[in-house]
Amino acid sequence: MEKLPEEGVGSRRPTVNLLGPSKLGFRCRDDVQEISRLLQSVGIGVNVVAPLDAGIADIARIPDADANVCLYPEVALETCTWLQRNFGQPTIRTVPLGFGATQDFLAELAGVLQIDISAQAVADCRLPWYSRSVDSTYLTGKRVFVFGDGTHALACARVAQQEMGFEVVGLGTYSREMARDVRAAAKELGLEALITDDHMAVEQAVSELRPELVLGTQMERHIAKRLGIGCAVISTPAHVQDYPARFSPQMGVEGANVLFDTWVHPLIMGLEEHLLHMFRDDFEFNDHAAPSHLSHGEGTLMAVEDSNVVPLQGPRWEDGAEKELKKIPFFVRGKARRNTERYAEERGLTAIDIETLYEAKAHYSR
Repeated sequence: MEKLPEEGVGSRRPTVNLLGPSKLGFRCRDDVQEISRLLQSVGIGVNVVAPLDAGIADIARIPDADANVCLYPEVALETCTWLQRNFGQPTIRTVPLGFGATQDFLAELAGVLQIDISAQAVADCRLPWYSRSVDSTYLTGKRVFVFGDGTHALACARVAQQEMGFEVVGLGTYSREMARDVRAAAKELGLEALITDDHMAVEQAVSELRPELVLGTQMERHIAKRLGIGCAVISTPAHVQDYPARFSPQMGVEGANVLFDTWVHPLIMGLEEHLLHMFRDDFEFNDHAAPSHLSHGEGTLMAVEDSNVVPLQGPRWEDGAEKELKKIPFFVRGKARRNTERYAEERGLTAIDIETLYEAKAHYSR
């Protein structure tokens, strides 16, 4: 490949390459369509998309662009680094996944290409409005576990914490080439990153953390179903059901809207939670009945939980204590369970009875 003579970006429409999308990536075609639309709206053309659908002639044209957008670092970062070293093409490293990241992406483009980009480019995004709405109070503090490829795990952890108000209680990836970045992000959240390709290790972590939502791959969807936890798939490996017939990107303005819709759907919130608590003794709504969106037929949540689950480490709950725990309002029940288990573990107890439950309550109420 040979770099053509510089024309000067100021005298023509700047162009970029979108590098990293692939056929086996997560909704890459929709991402490319959304980011191409976004770039066009601010006066930037797309020169080449690779490796998705790229031929030899397309590869030869890569040096013609003014910059390279590294959409998926696992696939493209090494290539972008090589192009920058050999052809002087700068790399746009911000992955535009989420409202804030899309703003940062446009700001980086403006700086690199020396052009003005209006803030109106992201004006159609509805995620910020929903996050500030009254209903968003049901999102704040929801405990979320995030696991997937490095690109999506990092970006989704940021969206979960900064844009949705969730509490990220676990963060990990199977992409060892991005382990350093994931560890750094986890450290900022006060967590230890889980770097593994062993699904059993992931299941153990989810079992111990007991999040209210799992953002992961198809493997984490299976884990979450067995544990009775809501899940949204954010990364490959994925199933056909994770590729909707409708336009459903993860990146850009519309991608931010899709993220909000997809992540909120598995959660049980607001009035639904109050009704489930009110009718907890009803045959259909009791604590042993599986949520309608997580199981089918006559199976119960107890059956879901008992099937192929990694045994939890720690004290065992006696039946009486479990029943007493269920009298605690849903919105603090999880915290009460965690506090009681911590209290029992600190005292070397192997079982939790009603007395232990109330001792723990008194201890943490001081």
